[in-house]
Amino acid sequence: MAWMKRTALGLVAAALLAGAGAAVYVQRSFAQLDGSIAVAGLGNAVQVRRDGADVTHIRAQSPQDAWFSMGYVHAQERTWQLEFNRRVMHGQLSEVFGPATVETDKLMRSLDIMGAARRQYAGLPLYAREALQAYSRGIQAFHNNRPQALPPEFHVLGVKPGGAQGAVWEPEDSVGWALMMALDLGGNWGNEFARLSVAKTLDTDRLWQLMPPYPGEPPAASADLAALYRQLGVFRAGGAVPVAAALPPERHEGPLSRQISAGMLAWADELTRSAGTNEGKGSNNWVLAGTRTVSGKPLLANDPHLGLSAPAIWYFAGMQAPAGQASDGTPIAAIDVVGATLPGLPFVVLGRTNRVAWGFTNTGPDVQDLYLEQINPADPSQYRTPQGWAPFTVREETIRIKGAPDLELKLRSTRHGPVLSDVQKVHAEVLDLGKYVLALRWSALDADNQTVLAGLQTNQAQSVDELFEGLSHYHSPMQSVVAADDQGRIRFKAVGRVPLRDPANDIRGVAPSPGWDARYDWTGWLPYAQTPEDDGAKGWVATANQRITAPDYTHYLTQDWALPYRYERIEQLIGATEKHDANSMQTIHSDVTSLATRRLLPHLLQAQSTHPLAAAAQVQLKGFDGVMDANAAAPLVFAAWTDELARGLIIPRIGEDRFAATYGKRDYRAGIERMLERNDPWWCQPTTCAEQSAAALGRALDRLQAAYGADPAQWRWGAAHPALSAHRPFGNVAALARYFDVSVPSHGDSYTVNVGQYNAGEAKGPFVNRHAASLRAVYDLADLEQSRFIYQTGQSGLVFSPRYRDMSSAWAQTGYRALQRTPATWVHQLTLAPAAK
Repeated sequence: MAWMKRTALGLVAAALLAGAGAAVYVQRSFAQLDGSIAVAGLGNAVQVRRDGADVTHIRAQSPQDAWFSMGYVHAQERTWQLEFNRRVMHGQLSEVFGPATVETDKLMRSLDIMGAARRQYAGLPLYAREALQAYSRGIQAFHNNRPQALPPEFHVLGVKPGGAQGAVWEPEDSVGWALMMALDLGGNWGNEFARLSVAKTLDTDRLWQLMPPYPGEPPAASADLAALYRQLGVFRAGGAVPVAAALPPERHEGPLSRQISAGMLAWADELTRSAGTNEGKGSNNWVLAGTRTVSGKPLLANDPHLGLSAPAIWYFAGMQAPAGQASDGTPIAAIDVVGATLPGLPFVVLGRTNRVAWGFTNTGPDVQDLYLEQINPADPSQYRTPQGWAPFTVREETIRIKGAPDLELKLRSTRHGPVLSDVQKVHAEVLDLGKYVLALRWSALDADNQTVLAGLQTNQAQSVDELFEGLSHYHSPMQSVVAADDQGRIRFKAVGRVPLRDPANDIRGVAPSPGWDARYDWTGWLPYAQTPEDDGAKGWVATANQRITAPDYTHYLTQDWALPYRYERIEQLIGATEKHDANSMQTIHSDVTSLATRRLLPHLLQAQSTHPLAAAAQVQLKGFDGVMDANAAAPLVFAAWTDELARGLIIPRIGEDRFAATYGKRDYRAGIERMLERNDPWWCQPTTCAEQSAAALGRALDRLQAAYGADPAQWRWGAAHPALSAHRPFGNVAALARYFDVSVPSHGDSYTVNVGQYNAGEAKGPFVNRHAASLRAVYDLADLEQSRFIYQTGQSGLVFSPRYRDMSSAWAQTGYRALQRTPATWVHQLTLAPAAK
């Protein structure tokens, strides 16, 4: 008995010690928010203070110290996020995650994101390079003498910040991260490849029925695409490519490692599959002149729609520093700004100075063209050009893979750019790669990309004119910018680089073009003075990724604008109130009426299904008017029906594999609307469109019954449609996701102002809201200190912190926090003091 008591006491003591050790670790993982920290590399002391809204304010005595301190703060709060993002763009994920992420690493190496970043960094003016250097030194200074424990991601994964070389963040990495944002927002090569793929089974007229041009416009391409590709013999003969064997497990991996690998494999597959597509990637912004506001001064609102993540993509901060100079004497204007920063960049991307506010939406012009490069049958090391056969440029890369041998890659490029067929497996399923490969021409990779210079200059603007002068350096991805200043001026302008195409180009970049024909090459760039703009003569300007060009605009930008439903709803809501204030702007942000749902809804209401739950479902649909309310059943019935309708109409025409490869974020909504409205017998065969609609409802009810029970009155859109901010990599690990993910029920759909986009192609969680308002902000130019913001997680990226998810509920209910430059009180006050030399 004495032995058992001693053993029990020992176990209790061990448990207590383990618990105490865990508690100490948790406490030590928090960022230090108060007191003083000695930091090597600062010129003078810097005040880092957090206000009641948890916005971080940096007050420095020089621009260089401000940029340095922003790097230090980002490292304090978002260390793992910086590490993960650095590995993504460098193509070094597989050093941590093994074979699961090899395809992502291959894509990043093929695009040569970091090679392009180094070339662009070298072309920046000295003061911009020094800004990025200061930011990088701030991140490195944090790691050189960390005052807190590393976050658990590093310990669980056995990762050292910066990898074996310890290079946690280099100045070129900031340029690389700007390129990654361009990759996320500025791509349409996925649309081009989808059209090529579909043209294998559909003629060109049917292709344009499935993927229609913008409403009211003819297809941009006059070429008969299907006939062209058949004539060239580009398609692979035979059946589907055999599915590759599953990746081998890492040596000695346990259950947790297997779950992480499986989760990262799914994430990497989605990233590589959706790269080069801007489907569903949208945002809203609008600005009202003083003639339309209660105060007589402008109001501006913005809510950029991005993929949700935990931690969030944004970090809200302010910077203040007096004017200074670069090392060569170049003057640097004073910095006085507050708003949304991107960890990885040393400036506020979206926000306001003390006199001007601005907001972005994605313009989405066609700045990516795929080219069919014909391989020389006599010498596969050559491809065809207008001048004859030329050798591929070949670059060798080594990918280190945890638990597996290194992968040696030979990556080809042509005069247009990287050969994507070397790294995108789906190309082998469509193309005859012995005869043709696809190369990418993408404007963002050009050496003259100075987007980061534009970002630095916006933080110094004191008027609308100064803001757009700074944005003249903006390159990629093109953004539709609305701005207002305290003098009452408002303006919209699209900023960024757009290629010009030859009038003889009969494909216009909407699908892969013959790379050996010079008429398909770009001929120049649209001058900044000629990009679309509007000075708000009608009293307001709004953009929501719809066509922003007037019918008489002389230049071609794209045909792949977002459907105009969000813009039309914003227009309705602005028009419904004669004089607006900040609260009415907030009301517009919260709107969840889907005009797209209203358009298709009559076909659902008329569906004559014999399903046992059809009558009960119709009861839930009674009175439904397209309001996508999380607490209602009708939006869920509608969403499931549209998904099944898409599958029923399209799969028989293009095949299951091709549908799976092109569906998901692309929901084919425009095509389906028009199929039903013209009662198209070809698409609806072998039955009628009404019968297809009824059958789709029956299949939808089967799915919903299996998932949510047999009583439609108990179904809730919010239960199927939570806004999920997923952590990487722990969001797919069941034991960890509940702690690292942030999930709240959400309203809306892909077409509501308060957007809630889902990926219906997902086998797990097809209606989960994965892409929504990554932030919301309202700026009142009558008193900019009354501005407000919110986003979906919290400022801290440290999972144990109470600040990790503390905005999520307010965000879901369209609440806000104050966005002030000079708050009356401070909750936390920290001094970064120069370390003694």
